[in-house]
Order: sequence, then C-alpha cells, then structure tokens
Amino acid sequence: MKTFLCFFGALLLASCEGGSDNDSNRGSEPNSDRDGVTKSDRKNQSADIVIIETSMGTIHAKLHTASAPITVENFLSYVDKGHYDGTIFHRVISDFMIQGGGFKIDDGFPKELETGSGITNESADSKKNTRGTLAMARTNDPNSATAQFFINVKDNTNLDYPSMGGYAVFGEVIEGMDVVDAIKEVETGQNFILSLTPNGRYLNQETPDVPNEPVTIKSISRAPRLE
Repeated sequence: MKTFLCFFGALLLASCEGGSDNDSNRGSEPNSDRDGVTKSDRKNQSADIVIIETSMGTIHAKLHTASAPITVENFLSYVDKGHYDGTIFHRVISDFMIQGGGFKIDDGFPKELETGSGITNESADSKKNTRGTLAMARTNDPNSATAQFFINVKDNTNLDYPSMGGYAVFGEVIEGMDVVDAIKEVETGQNFILSLTPNGRYLNQETPDVPNEPVTIKSISRAPRLE
C-alpha cells in the first residue's frame, strides 16, 4: 500500500502517488499530443534538452538519455501530455533539494495529481546526485517513481546507489541554476496539502517544507532541435 511520507526519514524523498492513469493524463489520439502536436512535429524538437518555465524564471536541463533511458522516456511522456503545466514545487529544503511536478493549487491548497504506474529504478547506472542534477522522487519502493522529480541544490551522495536503493538521476541543469538557487531560498512552513491515497481519496495532511507562497512550474517543454 502506497502512502505519503510526511517527513524525510533517512533523507527519503517521498513521492505521493495515486492510482492508475486516467484520461486526463493521456493524449486524445494515439498519434497526437496536447495542443495538436503530432509525432512528426516532435521530430523537430530535442529529446535531450527541456525548458522549465517557472514563476521565478527559466531553467534549461539536459537529459541523460544514455545513462537513464527509461527514466527520460517516462519524464518526456509526462512533458508531452502537459502534466507538469501549472504544477508547483511543493517541497523545498534550502540545503538539500527542491521537489515538484506532482501537485497543483486547488482552492488554495496543493492537490496531488493522478499518475501512471511506477518505473524501473535506474539509479545503479545513472549519474550521481550532484548539485544541479535532476532525479526522480519516489516512495520507499525503489520502483515507484512516476512524475515527481527534484533538483539537487548540493551534492547529495547519500542518495546515490546503493544507499536506500538509490535515486535515479536523469538530467542536469545547464542554464538557470540561479533560478534554482532563488527557489531554494523561499520561505516554507508546516502547511496543508491534499495527498492522493491508493483508494483514490484525498487526505488533507499538514506537511513540513511547503512554500508559504506557491512557486509554479508554468510549463515544461522540449527545446527546439538545433540544426
């Protein structure tokens, strides 16, 4: 049974996970993505670089397609479905990481989004959790990562394989680390969030390290391919 872990027990990055994927997380047609973007159109977009537009600035990240192919493919599937648009960084620890991609503000509270099933943990083969890298958040099940991710704001070697099963790194910030550093300094507190339970119900939980004012991920998109 998957549950939301309120605290960073042994620095465990918990990802709140719902049940199976629903229609809101799938494209309307097999050959098209949101806003009518077709597979043909995506040939002109990069599979290696994504643009993360936030309410505090823009971050560019290079994805590690060679060392974490399953994780990158999973992440891009959520990108192409528009899952991240309007989500927030719901957990921020200034000397650790910033975590987001799983909640949207609904009636004043962060509310968890439904996702698909967990993916294979590639931490054994991925790069290290060094400052500026992107990695997948998960529960205490190593193979439970879905959509939530975090950006390391310092070297977190304790998250590398084999410690706790490891946290799979799938990308790195190549531009906009100043934005990441600004986000890590926002004021946080013990605030309420609506987490999704395995039976599809929402649980209102008071949770630490939640920004007092939302930091929004406006969108995540693939960068145009350079010719």
